[in-house]
Amino acid sequence: MTFTALLVEKDDDGTVSAAVRELDDSRLPEGDVTVAVEYSTLNYKDGLCINGKGGLVRTYPHVPGVDFAGTVEASQDPRYRPGDRVVLTGWRVGEIWWGGYATRARVKADWLTPLPGALSTRQAMAIGTAGLTSMLAVMALEKAGLSPPKGEVLVTGAAGGVGSVAVALLARLGYAVAAVTGRPEAADYLRDLGATTIVARSELSEASGRPLESERWAGAIDAVGGEMLARVLKQMKYDGAVAAVGLAAGAAVPSFTVIPFLLRGVSLIGIDSVMRSYDQRVDAWNRIVADLPMEKLEAMVEEHRLSDLPELANRILAGQVKGRAVIDVRA
Repeated sequence: MTFTALLVEKDDDGTVSAAVRELDDSRLPEGDVTVAVEYSTLNYKDGLCINGKGGLVRTYPHVPGVDFAGTVEASQDPRYRPGDRVVLTGWRVGEIWWGGYATRARVKADWLTPLPGALSTRQAMAIGTAGLTSMLAVMALEKAGLSPPKGEVLVTGAAGGVGSVAVALLARLGYAVAAVTGRPEAADYLRDLGATTIVARSELSEASGRPLESERWAGAIDAVGGEMLARVLKQMKYDGAVAAVGLAAGAAVPSFTVIPFLLRGVSLIGIDSVMRSYDQRVDAWNRIVADLPMEKLEAMVEEHRLSDLPELANRILAGQVKGRAVIDVRA
């Protein structure tokens, strides 16, 4: 049997290229469960993998796609039977293991999560790794004591995948949400998702020499990192918490100091959706089904085909992809 995949290859001279190809099933990696993939998404890491950047891909040829949703075709694990609908996020799939940009994937059973009955495979990928990460961030902020009466919650990178879901999710939970974007044309989109305030990216990305600034945010979800994260930390209220979920601007925080932590009791919580236990994944997906406004989901989605991915990869690395780019791998 054969399947269709976006195959990324590296030439002897180091040139990386990506193209849609027909492959034989024998090329699939070893695993317990074979899944007929229906949808995947485009995440920042996918953009890096397709372009051979960031050192995420260890061996070539490679099939990117850090998440997918589909139907079990064959299983050696009693937890999954043919016909079961499943979703996969994390576990370095699409980086060191062939991922979701193919009509067939073979993975370890422990990496899969049963798809909640209320979700279609398309909806699951409209949420995807970005949505799961947003939910984990909200749950971490709640655990740190955040609640709507405490004040406004900031979301950086708000027009991106993680940010869009975070804005909609927080708004549905009753929070006043301040959305940060560098694109003025995204303001109406973010307000439609539930943002009450639009903050220009330039306001938070410019370096400040002060160790603390005026208190503004009760909580924050930062999907950017770099100087923006440093600026957000300086503006947190007493006992505020920041969930850091991305490093699009880099891991270095140039003007980082411990003053917000010592003098205001600010918490910085790292969110990594990759190595999550089965129970944590099930809990997070169930919370998404209960709390995410599904009527807002479609406004975040642009649907694409496998052949669109090389161009989309360049766009996401340039910060030009809005919301959730869902890939119908069968198209």
